Amino acid sequence: MNDGGYLYSSGSINRLSDCIKQKGSAGRESERRFNMAIAVSENGRIFTIHTASTTYQMMADKYGVLLHLYYGRRSEGTMDYLLTYHDRGYCANIYDAGEDRTYSLDFLPQEFPVSGTGDTRSTALNLEYGSGICGCDLRFESYAVKDGKYGLKGLPAVYASEDEAQTLEITLADTAGMIRAKLLYGVLPGLDIITRSVIITNTSREEVRVTKIMSASLDQVYGDYDLITFYGRHCMERNFQRNAVAHMEQWIGSRRGASSHQFNPMMILAERGTDETAGGCYAMQFVYSGGFSGCAGMDPFGQTRMQLGLMQEKFNYPIAPGESFTAPEVIMSYSGSGLEKLSDNLHRCIRRHVRRGKWRDKICPVLLNSWEAYYMDFDGADILALAEQAALLGMDMLVLDDGWFGKRNDDSSGLGDWYVNEEKLGGKMKELIYWVHRKGLKFGLWVEPEMVNEDSDLYRAHSDWAMVIPGRKPVRGRSQLVLDFSRKEVVDSIFESICKVLDMGPVDYLKWDYNRSISDVYSYAAQNQGSVLYDYILGLYDFLERLTQRYPDMLIEGCSGGGGRFDAGMLYYTPQIWCSDNTDPIDRLRIQYGTSFGYPACTMGAHVSVSPNEQDGRVTPLSTRGITAMSGTFGYELNPEKLSAEEKEEIRRQIARRNELAELIANGTYYRLSDPFKGETAAWAFVSEDRSEALLNAVNLEIHGNRPVTYIRLRGLEPGAFYEDENGKVYPADALMQAGIPMPMPFGDYGSTQILFKKK
Repeated sequence: MNDGGYLYSSGSINRLSDCIKQKGSAGRESERRFNMAIAVSENGRIFTIHTASTTYQMMADKYGVLLHLYYGRRSEGTMDYLLTYHDRGYCANIYDAGEDRTYSLDFLPQEFPVSGTGDTRSTALNLEYGSGICGCDLRFESYAVKDGKYGLKGLPAVYASEDEAQTLEITLADTAGMIRAKLLYGVLPGLDIITRSVIITNTSREEVRVTKIMSASLDQVYGDYDLITFYGRHCMERNFQRNAVAHMEQWIGSRRGASSHQFNPMMILAERGTDETAGGCYAMQFVYSGGFSGCAGMDPFGQTRMQLGLMQEKFNYPIAPGESFTAPEVIMSYSGSGLEKLSDNLHRCIRRHVRRGKWRDKICPVLLNSWEAYYMDFDGADILALAEQAALLGMDMLVLDDGWFGKRNDDSSGLGDWYVNEEKLGGKMKELIYWVHRKGLKFGLWVEPEMVNEDSDLYRAHSDWAMVIPGRKPVRGRSQLVLDFSRKEVVDSIFESICKVLDMGPVDYLKWDYNRSISDVYSYAAQNQGSVLYDYILGLYDFLERLTQRYPDMLIEGCSGGGGRFDAGMLYYTPQIWCSDNTDPIDRLRIQYGTSFGYPACTMGAHVSVSPNEQDGRVTPLSTRGITAMSGTFGYELNPEKLSAEEKEEIRRQIARRNELAELIANGTYYRLSDPFKGETAAWAFVSEDRSEALLNAVNLEIHGNRPVTYIRLRGLEPGAFYEDENGKVYPADALMQAGIPMPMPFGDYGSTQILFKKK
């Protein structure tokens, strides 16, 4: 169909128009989307992607180079006027340009920049050939537009139905015939989401090695930006960090074999001055759980390039003739109205188009985990006593954490031996599961499938299955080594061992842990060690995919010493992830604040633990611990037998309160109302899709004598409406959003408040 100079993709023949789609069931949401998301110019050279609020445009120019034109607020027309051509001196010119020194890929904005074309900035693709040649020269060859969202073999990716998404494929071919690159763009118009991946195919007669690949690259021809990243460490993950983009390249990443505690694989490029409610900002979020690299930098001409992809170090992936390599996916989004809208775009995408299975739309059970109650010093009677207490308090599930298998009484032995220690439990696992279920509770288990102790039957039988560099003593972490999941026989063996345990009785929940980094990168089975870390993650995903298919009713929670592998890749298989091993509620306010920029509350594993806290000794009220954990999946890590009668009664009230609010917290729009790294109060809110309910949460971070009153301004309420709190007091919505509401001033440290408003 030709309309206004554009040839639209197959599908509906109606003109490009907005429509409303209502989604029922849990978390009703209205998605404003388009019949047609992708438009191609008549000569097939200009590609425009429209979403509800944004436009993305690129152009194959007269030389076949795919140039990036525009990404930002929704716009019509062609933006090639933004390109400028000047003789930049010392900027190389492609041969096709002849004597035209104004054409150089060293300063033109590109869609997929590669090494070997004169671009000296950070490129998206580096290649090496057996003959010693490096680089390539990719030019436009063809395109295709398809209804629905592409998938990636062996890798997690955003998914959507044919009426929710479209896919644009652009194929670039090397001028020397060495490779083809298929650029993939998945478009979810109603969510303002564009995903990107690339498939490299070797079209030559010799092996090609990928030494660098960035799944997404975004060039901005001008502007002053800040780079927002999320750094951390074990027990203090995803701290908010904002730095000005300057004439340098700023890099984040992980060399640890996992996405890591140190940096989260998500970045935001924000216009200078952008805040929660105003300003332009771009997000890139990696759907991958291994090592990664992300960068942003300004070139000498004031142009900014942002990229996200695989870690370069220890990566040298061979592609045989005729074979292909697939880069993991990046989720991109743009907001012209501040960080709040950007987060909401990502939250909606993660909630409904990354997380899968039975538990995607269900409220997770309130659990009691045995770890902080007994650590590894327990027997079957202890676990049944915990189950009894959990049932009396109104909890839904008991989780048996580390220590139930092999000869596992401390963290120096037993990993890899996935058989039940019946002597320790005083019986069979199926009997324990039966009695826990008899108490009206679900039953969960902890596992750490990717690891092995040297003091284990598995290691004694298969020491070559551990990743150890030949001729050297291994590097230990938590007294354990990493199993080589790049080898299928290793994955298959561990899978079979764990399934034997899971088949002993209905296991309702599995906590998948991973408690060290990979440092000894070596596989006895690999011909090329540069492929090991990537193939390791493919092995992990293969294990998880088979597990989810075999046990579709089982809830899996990801974990890596807490939040060391909190990424969209893991959320494809595990709909929630233990946010941090640190359960101190004040630290958790900051951890959950940083996490919220890219991930919804329903993904954040959060529990109430004892006070003084066992990680840092801080003393906090039980009410504050409950309110903080309630803004996640919610559960408990303590021994109820050590609680007072008053504390037990408060926990019963907390659970009832959480069950009342669970739907709103899991599916409501999340608002960061204050910055817990700066202010004296941490405040946040959830507002239902139809704006009929709003939940305000606030915690005092400091206390002073004769302190001023703190007013919290709400957002997201319906203008002109009135809202009633649980005491019957009625407030005008506009005043709540403009002037705010005064917070109570409880006596003592770390007081908190929670107010539920309902529209009248």
